[in-house]
Amino acid sequence: MNSISKALLFPTLCFASQFTTAAAGPPKAPDKFDVPAIDAFFAAQAQRAGRVGLSVAIVKDGQVVLAKAYGARSREDGRLADTNTLFAIGSVSKQFTCACILLLAEDGKLSVQDPVAKFFPDLSRAKDITLLDLMNHVAGYPDYYPLDFVDRRMAQPIQEDDLLRRYAGGKLDFEPGSKRSYSNTGYILLGRVVEKVSGEPFGAFLTRRIFQPLGMDHTVYEPGPADGRLAQGYTTFALSEPEAIGPEGNGWLGAAGGIYSTPGDLAKWDLALIDGKVLKPASYELMTARRKLADGRLMDYGCGLAVKLQEGRLTLIHSGAVSGFNAWNGIIPSTRSALIVTCNVDGGVGSLPDQIFPLLLKEPTAIPTISGPPAAEAVKAVFAKLQKGKTDRKEFAEEFNHFLTNTKIAAAAKRLKRFGAPTSAEVLSTHERGGMEVTTTRLTFKSGALKVLMYRAPDGKIEQFFVSED
Repeated sequence: MNSISKALLFPTLCFASQFTTAAAGPPKAPDKFDVPAIDAFFAAQAQRAGRVGLSVAIVKDGQVVLAKAYGARSREDGRLADTNTLFAIGSVSKQFTCACILLLAEDGKLSVQDPVAKFFPDLSRAKDITLLDLMNHVAGYPDYYPLDFVDRRMAQPIQEDDLLRRYAGGKLDFEPGSKRSYSNTGYILLGRVVEKVSGEPFGAFLTRRIFQPLGMDHTVYEPGPADGRLAQGYTTFALSEPEAIGPEGNGWLGAAGGIYSTPGDLAKWDLALIDGKVLKPASYELMTARRKLADGRLMDYGCGLAVKLQEGRLTLIHSGAVSGFNAWNGIIPSTRSALIVTCNVDGGVGSLPDQIFPLLLKEPTAIPTISGPPAAEAVKAVFAKLQKGKTDRKEFAEEFNHFLTNTKIAAAAKRLKRFGAPTSAEVLSTHERGGMEVTTTRLTFKSGALKVLMYRAPDGKIEQFFVSED
């Protein structure tokens, strides 16, 4: 049950498979938001990278625009994954655990500022650690699951209270509130708090208060192995064939990562959470607030969610990894958009979210359509004329023609002629200003490089053409 940073950095696993066909080079992600192109990208990734099975959902502007599964639910019997196949979501479960605590706080049955001592007085520094500290990963309790594989200890069942005595009953890793260090231990403890306060098993509370009200009919907490909807989990090592692998021993996942779900159900959760259908505004604000440490530093983490600004927009992200499974959930509240990816191979999600999620963050382009050649071609043509001391003034707008005197043209020709013809022209950036297309183009020569800042109106007239050193 890796931290978000580990799961995001986990390399894409590539291997041959009876369900895959090798392809030359990695599939390229589309450069703009286009559902058919994204669908094709995921299909190619599943085929090439041998992730066994992928399931994906994309929400844009509050609507599910893609919900699809790719590849196999099980290699052994050849069953294909579909949109109702359940995948373990690992630490994506943590946002649900935090929501349970906040719901109990709204009910007046606890406070996030309650010390651990109120519920488990025998744990280390229980009077100095709050429930919110656990939710923010700043309590200092050692993490019982810091690695990316199930070791011998975790293959055996354990009672959750025994787990807590072992990992929250000894020396802390740091002074509470002084650092943030991802700890599954704190979330096992939060789950037990929910049980003590609500008087019912964690899974029952979760189902009654969240899954059922939101219509999450394909989401279950710690399902039994006989549940026919479950995907088989797989592991691989050093490009090996994927091998079927069982889950962690009973008691090791719990409220830290015990949920199985589908991207479609997680899309329901994402929208309900940001639309205020799960928590009251004050609770949601706390859940998505970055934690401030004792020394004043702000962490990019709230309660079960990484909280970051990307492209000027707030994003709420978490990944998850448990034995044989990998998951990723990213939300953009301001546009009611989200990307959810699940996979039944250790680390199989890989870099897919990094390639697709930014497409949801891109604003519709305001760059006007220009009548005339592409920017790089236009720059090369005008530059070549300047080198010769000649211009076609019909290409320029009135004010730039007035600015660009014959004296300036003659002087520019003397300075630019020595560069010769460019070996390449690369548009470095394009944006809109004043209704014009603004481009910065790098011209590379045998003797160096220059940059050209060009403004063009929709009719193709060049409003500005400035040359500078690169």
